[in-house]
Amino acid sequence: MSFVTTLGRLLRTTAVKLTLVYVAVFTALLVGLIVYIFTMTDDLLDRQLRETIDAEIRGLSDQYRVRGLTGLVNSVERRSVAPGASLYLITDFAGNRIAGNIDSLTQSLIANPDGEARPVYYVRLGPSGEEEARPRPALVRVFVLPGGFRLLVGRDLEERTEFRAIIAQAAQWSLLVAIVFGLLSFLVVSSRVLRRIDAIAATGSKIVDGDFTRRLPITGTGDEFDRLSDSLNTMLDRITELHAGLRRVSDNIAHDLKTPLTRLRMQAEAALRQATSEEALRDALQATIEESEALIRTFDALLMIARSEAGSATVALAPVDIAQIARDVAEMYEPVAEEAEVTLSVEVPDTVMVEANRELVGQALANLIDNAIKHGARDAEEGPKVSVILTDSQVAAELSVADNGPGIAPADRSRVTDRFVRLEASRSTPGSGLGLSLVEAIANVHRGRFELGDAEPGLKATLVFPHDPKHLAQDRS
Repeated sequence: MSFVTTLGRLLRTTAVKLTLVYVAVFTALLVGLIVYIFTMTDDLLDRQLRETIDAEIRGLSDQYRVRGLTGLVNSVERRSVAPGASLYLITDFAGNRIAGNIDSLTQSLIANPDGEARPVYYVRLGPSGEEEARPRPALVRVFVLPGGFRLLVGRDLEERTEFRAIIAQAAQWSLLVAIVFGLLSFLVVSSRVLRRIDAIAATGSKIVDGDFTRRLPITGTGDEFDRLSDSLNTMLDRITELHAGLRRVSDNIAHDLKTPLTRLRMQAEAALRQATSEEALRDALQATIEESEALIRTFDALLMIARSEAGSATVALAPVDIAQIARDVAEMYEPVAEEAEVTLSVEVPDTVMVEANRELVGQALANLIDNAIKHGARDAEEGPKVSVILTDSQVAAELSVADNGPGIAPADRSRVTDRFVRLEASRSTPGSGLGLSLVEAIANVHRGRFELGDAEPGLKATLVFPHDPKHLAQDRS
């Protein structure tokens, strides 16, 4: 990759744009700070100079009143030869120099004193009276003494000019350093960000190509890239899980639905070949319809489970009495239980109200009772028993179906709710292996919980319907 291409990629990244904005803002703030400090310092120095000049003029004026012109001249001569930036000049009313360390000033300044300090250029006299080669800037004030004499007091501004130059040079270097360090930080941050983004993009490309084992890198710094990678990895784990589930479902559909479909076709072919009367054709058609309804129920269950797992299953919930639902479903299964010689008992309160869907709750309970009747203990001394139990608390209502059959081993309880899973190796018992999967899907739709436990002996399957779904959802997480 060429340098121009790399630079182009850098300039298009958000990190680079933010860095450049940061450098520009920081530079502007630095310039503003330097200008503010320079302005405030310059104003302070100017004010101090003016106050010092005014104080000296007051002092020298007092000496003139007390000691006269001779005393004033002697004082100015002593101060003039002292090292420093102080300037002094005494002239007569015509502007002729009497004493001081300044050769001369403009006639207009001497002739028209205004009492205010003003900037001028002057030529300074050395200790031996020689003039300097170049004019120098100064801040001076001319004061009129009694008798028409003029007294000039000022300060040389050469040092302040040098101070301004130093501040300007410091500002230039500060800006240069700020820009250089800003660009260095821009390069470091941009290269680091680009490396992380390139790693994420490369992993994404591998995942798109079908390698679902890939995960986004996490450096352990806990920065925003680590948080993003962690969230995306969690999403990828879920996608991988759903993908594996879809693969399992496809395999199970091919295995478990092939038999009823084949049987359906064979029944139709047998009816065409063998039926000799209208009644025989009617019986064959009725058997075909029943087989088709079983297939439709299987696909409906698959659809409900898929929607529940995807989080898109929405059903109308309303206050229902699940105690009455339990009694109604148990009553419906009493003839089935009697035919199978199973004792079916119901232990429910008079009324238990929850927010639920009556049809789905009835379907889930029917699946649990049907499973319990099919798999109840046949060799128990007291005979096979199935119990429907409903308990209520402030947190949730628990609807359980228990039998005294062989139960399910704890190691198998986590997988029996998967689609098409049947613990019976021979698969001779009628069923599609979707019953418990559908019950768990219905529990999820109600934001509840489905649990399998030990009935000692037998299996206890419990549906938990929360009175406050948010509270139960927090417990589950």
